[in-house]
Amino acid sequence: RQRHDNEQKKTEGLNTHQVIRARGNSRAQQVKQMKLITGETKQNTKHREHKTVKIKQEVTKQGIRRLDTGNCPIHKKYQLAVTKVFGRYMNAIVVASEKVARDCIRFIKEERMGRETFLPIDNLVVSPLNERLRKMPGAKMVVDVVQVNAPTGAAQLRKVLQFVCGNTLVCETIKEARSMAFDRQERIKTVSLEGTMFEKSGVISGGSTNLRAKARCWDEKDMLQLKERKNQLTTELRDLMRLKRKELDLKQIVAQAQGAQTRLKYSKRELENLWKKNIPKCQEISRMESELANLDSQIQMQQENVEAKDAEIKKIRYTIDQMEDSVFSDFCAEIGVDSIREFEQERLKQQTELDKKRLEFESQHARLNTWIKYEQEQLEQQRKKVQKLEDTISKEEKTMTEQRKEEQKLLAVVEEGQNKLLECKNQLLAKKSEVAAAKAELDQKTQILQEINRDLVKFQQEIMTTETAMEQKRLAKHNLLLACKIQNLQINMLSGSLNEISEVQLDTDSESTTATMNIYEKEARLVIDYSDLEAELKSLQAEQEVEAYLEKLRESVSSIEGVLQRTTAPNLKALEKMRAVKDKLQGVKEAFDASTIAARKCNQEFEQVKSQRTQLFSQCFEHVSVVIDQIYKRICRNRSAQAILSADNPEEPYLGGINYNCVAPGKRFMSMDNLSGGEKAIAALSFIFAIHSFRPAPFLILDEVDAALDNTNIGKVTSFIREESRENMQIIVISLKEEFFSRADSLLGVYSDFDEGMFSCILTLDLRPYPLVEDDNGKQTDKESRSDRGQDSASLESPP
Repeated sequence: RQRHDNEQKKTEGLNTHQVIRARGNSRAQQVKQMKLITGETKQNTKHREHKTVKIKQEVTKQGIRRLDTGNCPIHKKYQLAVTKVFGRYMNAIVVASEKVARDCIRFIKEERMGRETFLPIDNLVVSPLNERLRKMPGAKMVVDVVQVNAPTGAAQLRKVLQFVCGNTLVCETIKEARSMAFDRQERIKTVSLEGTMFEKSGVISGGSTNLRAKARCWDEKDMLQLKERKNQLTTELRDLMRLKRKELDLKQIVAQAQGAQTRLKYSKRELENLWKKNIPKCQEISRMESELANLDSQIQMQQENVEAKDAEIKKIRYTIDQMEDSVFSDFCAEIGVDSIREFEQERLKQQTELDKKRLEFESQHARLNTWIKYEQEQLEQQRKKVQKLEDTISKEEKTMTEQRKEEQKLLAVVEEGQNKLLECKNQLLAKKSEVAAAKAELDQKTQILQEINRDLVKFQQEIMTTETAMEQKRLAKHNLLLACKIQNLQINMLSGSLNEISEVQLDTDSESTTATMNIYEKEARLVIDYSDLEAELKSLQAEQEVEAYLEKLRESVSSIEGVLQRTTAPNLKALEKMRAVKDKLQGVKEAFDASTIAARKCNQEFEQVKSQRTQLFSQCFEHVSVVIDQIYKRICRNRSAQAILSADNPEEPYLGGINYNCVAPGKRFMSMDNLSGGEKAIAALSFIFAIHSFRPAPFLILDEVDAALDNTNIGKVTSFIREESRENMQIIVISLKEEFFSRADSLLGVYSDFDEGMFSCILTLDLRPYPLVEDDNGKQTDKESRSDRGQDSASLESPP
């Protein structure tokens, strides 16, 4: 029974040792993962820290620090604003004096490092803070939102912050910052939380991605602190792992103590046996007593050691349990377990259940073997049934052959239907072409109708002007006759008299009522006798001539009246002055005639240039508008594609814009803005080629026109270019796609050579001797040889 107890204790010790070992392995894996994570973070920060490591070693002797290391915003929302205000001083180095700054600059030059900005504290001119700005609602001073974390030199850093930030205010939104900066009597420098700064001078600078990248330095500082905390925890974990390794020594000591206890029991039993046998040998008794005393002392020592070790084990176990709970807290929370020990007990239970499942599996395996034998017997029976089914299948195959013959007949009928369908499609295409022609005629008719409408509007306007002129003439006639009646002027009448004229005064603003119309009708019946007028007055026909003659008469009357009033004695030199004035008038008339002739000539030349310009533009426009549709269809390889050019000003198209629209194959009409990049590129190429067809250039240069094209569209464009380059044009294409430049006649490549310096070199390759296979809609056409267009030789050279 004692041996059984001992063996049971040993097995329990081994089980606990295995559990502890499993825990140690899992923790070791976690420690490795943590090491990998810390290694990756160290590699990310190593590049940034390598730049300033030397200068830090040099300046730590002088107590120098960076501006962004000793200060940080009090909240994350102020990071962008503080970064914008710091600006170029973000990474500035704060030094105690100008001498230290010069020493640092000398050191940087010697080490050939990058540029750095230094802020010597003794040379900074700091303006005092405006305390009134602290009381402004909805804003804070930047100096107040920056926290100084330096253990020493806080006052000096405050001075530097006051120099960098000044009286700048931080506002919540851009609107508040703008109103705070510009809507007050005194302008204030403000910045919003998004990084938009409003200067006193009116300059507004907004935030950018570069600003956000700079603002990440504040988060990097927190990351560095967390990394340091992580390193401390890893060192503590390593110490605990070392303590855990000592558990093996403790277990050995416990095993030795247990062995000593078992030996003590056996020795006590032997001692009892010896006392029972009454051994007379006193020497042996005394020896045994001394051995027993020694064993008792050893047992006590071992028990004390065991108790001490047990206490240490309990402490270590408690620390291990705490570390396990801290390390595996997230894992236990995810699983829903209070501690990792419960999880391990569940794992042991699962292992026992797994053993049970294995036993069940073996029993099930035996059952399946018997079931397989039974199924084999059933298989033989099924084979017999299969034989019967094969016979029936042979009969069905015979019927299948008959049905295939009927199917062939049906296929022939279907082919006839498809042929009829093709004929209907061809008829449909013909009808569509007729519809297109009808649409073109309709467009022409609509244009003619629009011209007729324009003419009708012009005629209506002319009629309105003539009617208004007639109304004015009638009004003038009435007023003139009324004036003659009032002044008792004698006018010879063939029919009627002045007494029939009404004494109503009519103005130009009077409306055409029935009364006025009656007055006009009565006056129209009056016929004046013009027989007594002079021939000169009868010759006056146009209204302008009459007005001019009347004006002359008025001037002559006024001049005669003025002369009569001013004249006191006759002027004897009047004839000479009259002659001089007549000579001067003759010269003016000659100059006026010459200027009118020159104006007419210029007007004629302008009309000729205008007609020539219209003719040239319409000639080019008509040619391009016809050819562009053909070229677009050729490039797209589809007759349903359309390219349409239309002028905004049809009368003078060169004064307005040109509308260019394309209908891609298989798509509805859309504006050019809604087309894809490839469709726009094909439309632009067709427009270029259409203009080139009107007045060809010696050669064309196309720079990466295939950037937005896929492989199918590249094949369409290259086939069109190859067809046109045989007769009509020469093209130089800059391309980076193999599908495009592999179809060229020759290639030129540029590369750099590093021989005592960097030089650009050129490679040429003649592709004409190599045959080219072109695919059109999946069918191979004939292999054309590139050698038809040039010599049958290929050269690969690298000119210097």
